[in-house]
Amino acid sequence: MEDGFYIAALCSAPGLGARTVSRLLSRFGTAERAWRTEAAELREVLAEKALPGLLAYRKKAPDRPQEIADACEKQGIGVCVPGNESYPATLREIFDPPPVLFYRGTLQPAAERIAIVGARKSSVYGRHVAEELAAALAKCGVTVVSGAARGIDSASHRGAMSGGRTVAVLGCGVDVAYPPENASLLDEIAAQGAVISEYPPGTRPQAAFFPSRNRIISGLSRGTVVVEAAERSGSLITAELALSEGRDVFAVPGSIYSPSSRGCHRLIQQGAKLVTAAADILEEYGWCSAEEKETSDKQGTDTAGPKLSPEEQAVYDTLSFDEALTVDEIIFRLHGRPDVANVAFLLLQMELAGWVEEDANHAYSRAVKEVKR
Repeated sequence: MEDGFYIAALCSAPGLGARTVSRLLSRFGTAERAWRTEAAELREVLAEKALPGLLAYRKKAPDRPQEIADACEKQGIGVCVPGNESYPATLREIFDPPPVLFYRGTLQPAAERIAIVGARKSSVYGRHVAEELAAALAKCGVTVVSGAARGIDSASHRGAMSGGRTVAVLGCGVDVAYPPENASLLDEIAAQGAVISEYPPGTRPQAAFFPSRNRIISGLSRGTVVVEAAERSGSLITAELALSEGRDVFAVPGSIYSPSSRGCHRLIQQGAKLVTAAADILEEYGWCSAEEKETSDKQGTDTAGPKLSPEEQAVYDTLSFDEALTVDEIIFRLHGRPDVANVAFLLLQMELAGWVEEDANHAYSRAVKEVKR
């Protein structure tokens, strides 16, 4: 049995984090030996609070390593440790790299990666920007990393899959769909990239797991792009972790009136590079040729619009991604054009086609059209 399964069993014990497990490995050579070592020797490495937890856990689940191995084999889940060639090189360099990774899909240890993260409660504008940035980066061969959460994360994964690879980092087991509505998205990511976690199969999400998950997101990536973040958010934690590891931080500006953009604006004030197109990131690292950069930049600003009737186009032109308008406001902006009748019906048609979104206040904005793959 691979040592990674013993590492995972040790990491599952109460009070044992990645750094403590790393100390055990340094002292005993293998995780199997650490798992089987008597209390007297373990006391030389473990703090007084951690030792009872490990001993009780071993007694309760003596076959835990084998159980993890069986679950991985049954579900086709891969496992790697820092000593394996498949372990991502950039992740090895951080202060506390995960001592074991579980994954569905394919790992590319030397890939160029950029993280895109942001608010779960995101705006149409934010999701549109995230999807376009991710698509343009992926088409230039950059793997997009995110956390598979609602909002910006999900938009980033979808955008990346339109032209390349993406990696989802979870705060639960790779066989657990969280959030539940992303089950099919995670399957698509595994087929076109990788879904990874430091937690064994079957591990349910817990609030305490997500800050640890964030260090893997930033640790995998050369830089982290924040698209919409409140003044206190998990996305800012990811950005701070990136900075602490000497990685780059980028931020997308938004409306000065939007609470969801205040975190991004603060990052820009503190020195994060302002991003308006994928070319801003590609140029930072010398990725892609000049021609490809120009193409990716155009993709961020000149995306082909929907095929609409003249009446629908007139209504669509009054809308934007970052402002929702009521039917009366749309009619007012049309200045009573006689060639545009029954605005409510036109909006319904465009909403059914996926080009318009209605919010809880019955106001309308342009919708992020899911990228066709």
